[in-house]
Amino acid sequence: MVFGIGLLVAGIVLGVFIRDYKAIIKVFARLTDGSIFLLLFFLGISVGMNEQIISNFQKIGLQSFVITILATMGSILMSYLVYKIFFKTS
Repeated sequence: MVFGIGLLVAGIVLGVFIRDYKAIIKVFARLTDGSIFLLLFFLGISVGMNEQIISNFQKIGLQSFVITILATMGSILMSYLVYKIFFKTS
């Protein structure tokens, strides 16, 4: 946990120093996207190897779908509220 927080703080400090270098920001954005895709791929492999999940897929599938839709809707709503409260200038 401490290691993860340390990496976050180091990233913030590095970000402050490189925020004016657009080429570096583009490279980091592509690396971030690639890392997320790899993590999703390995998560899929992990789920596919778990026999308990696969055998109960019909049961947990609907629940997972509902939770995903509600979580997405909640994230969109909260993002909209934060935008309206803190970032909208009118």
